[in-house]
Amino acid sequence: MNRRQGLTVLGAACLSLGLGAAWASEEAPEAFVKRITNDTLETIKADKALRNGDIAKIMQLVDDKLMPHVNFRRMTSLATGPAWRKATPEQQGRLQTEFKTLLVRTYAGALSQVSDQVVVVKPLRAGQEDKNLVVNTEVRGKGDPIQLDYRLEKTPGQGAGWMIFDLNVLGVWLIENYRTQFTKEINAGGIDALIASLVARNKTNAKAS
Repeated sequence: MNRRQGLTVLGAACLSLGLGAAWASEEAPEAFVKRITNDTLETIKADKALRNGDIAKIMQLVDDKLMPHVNFRRMTSLATGPAWRKATPEQQGRLQTEFKTLLVRTYAGALSQVSDQVVVVKPLRAGQEDKNLVVNTEVRGKGDPIQLDYRLEKTPGQGAGWMIFDLNVLGVWLIENYRTQFTKEINAGGIDALIASLVARNKTNAKAS
């Protein structure tokens, strides 16, 4: 299994985390991750449009299934860094929209790589806090196993459950990777420059799809 296939599973897992949200508050974090990731693989294997990277269908799936169960605001703010706090609500909203589009289009093209993979969840490390808990997994199929980890937080109160706010594939955390890129754009021209860069990248990706 190559890096592209690893990213495939990363994107696939991201796109349907909401499949088991109703059970999330009742499950241990590793059981939650195991169920939704394996359900996701089976969903993609059975859906030709998802495997072929149908952007409209994937975007709808993200809005319906993913966004209610991922702390995407926290994900975007962490990727943006200190400049997030100085951004206006409008700028923050645009950043979230463009960042989501970038992630969806980035991984949509890899969905066709899903074949015989399965996800194996490793035992949870002791002593972790619910607000920053990591579940380690391996994606196994043909070739070497791929490291794929999830960083979770548990939401309090009624309807409490696990929320995902970061992902690690092949030893690289998504937020850390994008924060490096975003910091360069912000240092060069501020938040508006970052937004403009994301818009441009999304337009380029759209033309290529």
